[in-house]
Amino acid sequence: MHDIADLEGRDIPGVGVASTEFVQAAELQSRSLGFDPAMVFVAHPIQDRSVEEMHQLAEQALDAIVQALSGD
Repeated sequence: MHDIADLEGRDIPGVGVASTEFVQAAELQSRSLGFDPAMVFVAHPIQDRSVEEMHQLAEQALDAIVQALSGD
């Protein structure tokens, strides 16, 4: 969240990507920082996924990430 805020503060678009386990934490932290970042959430958990599974998650999230970056 801090990294995205830093990027946005320098006029560099950013999107946070996290697993669905962290939806509430992201909401709370964004409120605490007074910053409403673009976020994309992927299926949880991710730590035990294979490289191929991580690539699939990334491919599934790619359109949402691009959309959030472009502001569409």
